[in-house]
Amino acid sequence: MTNPFCQRVGIELPIVLAPMGGAVGPELAAAVGNAGGLGCIPLWYDDLATVRRQIGATRGLTSRPFAVNLNLNWPQEERLEACLEEGVGIISLFWGLSAPLIERAHRGGAIVMQTVGSAEEARRAVEAGADVIVAQGFEAGGHVWGQVATLPLVPAVVDAVAPVPVVAAGGVADGRGLAAVLALGASAAWIGTRFLMAREATIHPRYRERLAEAAETDTYYGTLYDVGWPDGPNRTLRNETVAAWERAGRPPPGQRPGEGGEIAETPEGGLVRYGVVTPQPDAVGDIDDLMLCAGQGVGLVHSLQPAAEIVRDIVEGAGPALCHALTSVEP
Repeated sequence: MTNPFCQRVGIELPIVLAPMGGAVGPELAAAVGNAGGLGCIPLWYDDLATVRRQIGATRGLTSRPFAVNLNLNWPQEERLEACLEEGVGIISLFWGLSAPLIERAHRGGAIVMQTVGSAEEARRAVEAGADVIVAQGFEAGGHVWGQVATLPLVPAVVDAVAPVPVVAAGGVADGRGLAAVLALGASAAWIGTRFLMAREATIHPRYRERLAEAAETDTYYGTLYDVGWPDGPNRTLRNETVAAWERAGRPPPGQRPGEGGEIAETPEGGLVRYGVVTPQPDAVGDIDDLMLCAGQGVGLVHSLQPAAEIVRDIVEGAGPALCHALTSVEP
């Protein structure tokens, strides 16, 4: 299933691990890379020593390429410099566009992947020098940049920036989804929610249980979870935090039920209601009511597996899905 994008970034399979903050570490990124896809680690919130340590740990687990994700809602110049000094060859930029950072990454020899939410944004990103466009559909879990669903977004972006490769994000959770976005013209799928059920993901067991139980209708989209990231629209699993806020008439920040209260704790400190944080395995308390990110593909996610098996299952499912689509069409 290789293609020019895969060849450009040095992978074998058109699968990119979404850089889910708090859930993706060196083990998961390396496992996806060793299985033939592209691992991507989120380091946009770490101090420079941790950035270097995480890159080194990932490199210690795989000889394959991997990307580092940097969130442009915060200054990233110093982290980018650290990544380049550590020899990272692929930089993923999210939540805004910065031509100077793209230029600096290029001078450091890195390929730049830029996430967008529209065809016009994609054009501007390519003009700024982006090498790969990530088209993030509205179905995506976690923080969502745009407002357009994956199905109409991907072909519009492909048409706008061809021959620049496009990676499709949002709603892809199995081989059928991969086949669909490839048919739309994407070069790969950017997959997050499915990999939350990878054994290597660093999330709380109760979070996994909630994912396995959820249907495609069980997500909430909005800015309710904002402590630590104000005004950042996100998609999460619905829970009592969301329900209590809705019952109260959706009051603004400062007037929300239980605001400021700690509902769980970790060795590093307490976790507050409405906080933008992923519950780790060592968290204790009301895990259900924390921010549990998930995309609308969550209804297709049920089993806990090693990441390599997830990659294999997605790829093996894509071929039959494409064949079925072709053979089921009446002449």
